[in-house]
Amino acid sequence: MNAPIRSAADGPGLRAIPASARIQAALREAILGMRLMPGVALSEKDIARSYGVSRTPVREALLRLAEERLVDIYPQVGTFVSRIRVDGLPDAMVIRMALERVTVRAAAERADGASRAELKANLDRQHAANRDGDLEGFYAADEEFHQSIARLAGHPHLWRVVKQEKVQVDRCRLLTLPQPSRRINLMAQHGAIADAIGAGDPDAAEAAMGAHLAEVLPSIDTLREAHPDYFEAGGEAPLSRPRRGAARP
Repeated sequence: MNAPIRSAADGPGLRAIPASARIQAALREAILGMRLMPGVALSEKDIARSYGVSRTPVREALLRLAEERLVDIYPQVGTFVSRIRVDGLPDAMVIRMALERVTVRAAAERADGASRAELKANLDRQHAANRDGDLEGFYAADEEFHQSIARLAGHPHLWRVVKQEKVQVDRCRLLTLPQPSRRINLMAQHGAIADAIGAGDPDAAEAAMGAHLAEVLPSIDTLREAHPDYFEAGGEAPLSRPRRGAARP
């Protein structure tokens, strides 16, 4: 049974998070944020030591990450951060487009002063992160924007589905965030979505979301040319080029 881990900020009334879930979340964030690069070897022993736990919850966390296709586990060989799989990207975007069209329409239909204020505050955070060159903060605010729309729509669980399905898309997107023009375009698109929701116009909101999501996935060919070691066309990731290094999320 997993030993729960609490952060120092956890209060007595907060539920402890199981070690496996905490480790999975930290590794997931590190992989998506490219702090753990594709092909890097992950050491159960080192991860367990860094968290002060046994290897059992680490193994459980890695198995869950393998289900998300974020790590590749090879018995008797090792565990590696997966390279980006492009074969599932089209389906991921179809799922995201379908679900977010639903949530943005519902959010516009339910729009009130509080929802408008929430989206504006989020846009302000995006602009602040962009000014500061805080790419992780910008990405987090971007994710919060879409999550807020799902919650304001009354369908918070749909965002969980979207988030799980789009992990490989996110890895591609994060490679483009250092480009200032990319962030500027995203903020303009988010602003159009927020304006349509605030105006209570479901048709305009859906159109703005559709235009935004149509540009979410960058040119894969360009990314693969710039980062050839990060991508795998499909199937099993090769073991010929693993990068050795301890996982330090």
